[in-house]
Amino acid sequence: MLNIPDIVTAEEEDLFFRTVSYNVKRIRNEKGMSQLEVALSIGQKSSGFYANIENYKHGKHFNLSHLFRLSILFNVSINEFFEPIK
Repeated sequence: MLNIPDIVTAEEEDLFFRTVSYNVKRIRNEKGMSQLEVALSIGQKSSGFYANIENYKHGKHFNLSHLFRLSILFNVSINEFFEPIK
């Protein structure tokens, strides 16, 4: 079996996904939008799945398509989702 070294730790990856989720939630709140409104706007059928990814529950996280759509919806640069938590 090929032994490929890990390039990031599980903790680093977890922090990355938590940071993205935190920033999406922060921006959504700044825009005064509900989870349901955002979920429907990016093509989700309900707020349940969206809530799980926004809160990084059960390991659910945003994919590139979600982030692209959110950046357009929120009228922000996609880079804002990757800013360190202050």
